[in-house]
Amino acid sequence: MIGPIRPPFTLETALAKVQAAEDAWNSRDPERVALAYTEDSEWRNRTEFLKGRDEIRAFLSRKWTRELGYRLKKELWGFRENRMAVRFEYEWHDLAGQWYRAYGNEMWEFDEEGLMARRFASINDAPIAESERRHR
Repeated sequence: MIGPIRPPFTLETALAKVQAAEDAWNSRDPERVALAYTEDSEWRNRTEFLKGRDEIRAFLSRKWTRELGYRLKKELWGFRENRMAVRFEYEWHDLAGQWYRAYGNEMWEFDEEGLMARRFASINDAPIAESERRHR
């Protein structure tokens, strides 16, 4: 696909948007990820409420400092016009070497340019053994 992926979404463009998000998050580059959001994007991520790219960048920098070996898989669950529902799971380990798998759901809303204006995420972590990892 050439250019930004903009709403209204089709199945093809919705799947491409989810894959682009997965690829960006797996880069673990806060700047790259933040550019997918509007300047005033609103987030709910667990117990944190963020507003704007600067807060998103800072959040992601903190996240990937403590969530080491981060690897994410996203799956489209549904879409309509400028909104999507996505499920995801990712794995990471802490400084002590304990692995975790995080499970969650996200609700996304995009502006007319295809930038994410709102992201609401519900996430749960479960400790796992390294031998139980699925995402390498």
